[in-house]
Amino acid sequence: MTHEAPAPDVAVIGGGQLARMMQPPAIALGLRLALLAEGPDVSAAQVIGAHRVGSHTDLDDLRAAVGDAPVVTFDHEHVPPEHLRTLAAEGHECRPGPDALIHAQDKLVMRRRLTELGVPCPRWAEVGEPSDVVTFGFPAIVKTARGGYDGKGVWKAESEADLEEPFRAEGELLVEELVPFRRELSAQVARSATGEMVDYPVVESRQVNGVCSEVIAPAPNLDPALEARARGIARTVAEELGVVGMLAVELFETDDDRVLVNELAMRPHNTGHWSIDGAVTSQFENHLRAVTGLPLGSTTPRQPWAVMVNILGGAVEDLEAQRAVALAAEPDVKVHLYGKAVKPGRKVGHVTAVGDDLEDVLRRARRSASLLTDGVEG
Repeated sequence: MTHEAPAPDVAVIGGGQLARMMQPPAIALGLRLALLAEGPDVSAAQVIGAHRVGSHTDLDDLRAAVGDAPVVTFDHEHVPPEHLRTLAAEGHECRPGPDALIHAQDKLVMRRRLTELGVPCPRWAEVGEPSDVVTFGFPAIVKTARGGYDGKGVWKAESEADLEEPFRAEGELLVEELVPFRRELSAQVARSATGEMVDYPVVESRQVNGVCSEVIAPAPNLDPALEARARGIARTVAEELGVVGMLAVELFETDDDRVLVNELAMRPHNTGHWSIDGAVTSQFENHLRAVTGLPLGSTTPRQPWAVMVNILGGAVEDLEAQRAVALAAEPDVKVHLYGKAVKPGRKVGHVTAVGDDLEDVLRRARRSASLLTDGVEG
């Protein structure tokens, strides 16, 4: 006797580590996931059995992967809006929908809309030729409107001589002021299909070469008024843009006590990975609750401090074997590996430590990550 597999509850587009980390809470919630993966061995395809290999830019591949799933959500923001509108017309709830997601896909659209809403942003302008940047003024940050991430598609320009590379890039460009900032913050909110919202503690994000290195939750010594402002910005953006699911608002805390929006992500985000082990409800569980209309879970931290450190590809090639070394050295630190081949600088996992002494938590998390990155204690 053969049994037809039940229809999935949620289809996830994109097979990276974000989709992979949705699977454990999906199991706990009794939700069945389907997946459109870029290849048979990508991170999420290793743990989500109901997956199809295809391209997120191909409508037929999207349809095949989504199948009968009533809800569609994302591991990344790169699905063409017209394909999402087609899926919606065919009866699938895309969460977030194309009208919201475009603000995470296109930085020019995002800047225009946030400016209309009065959300604080760096001074910015659309540019079509190098002279526009010269008129805007140096130093400046030049960005591609679409496709940049982890420092890609972003250039620091201190003179006209620095503009040759960005103006060779494809697509539209914008320029932003080079913001003098103390640190980078991230404010995350989950917004449900029912309109319910919960927010997480504002965290500090530390970058190395444009890539997130570590996250401290909550952000140490953050002025309560600035924290309230950051949380309010995230809630305003989620509400006004109609986001359903997780929203991360990356912010600059400036030298003159302001918070300015840098980037938006409408999905679980690297700055929220700490919540898997550090909060009552992780960002991944709340994302699934939000897109399926379930009541949202508590975002209360389990300990006063949580530190997440990314494992970037380094000297260690056999992460599975080295994991045992790291766990023996720091048994209370949680290790999350993504099933990816090691490449220099690539995010291949993360570790999280929690506790009531920030310096000790930092030490333990950094030691574990160093053992998994370079095979030595940091």
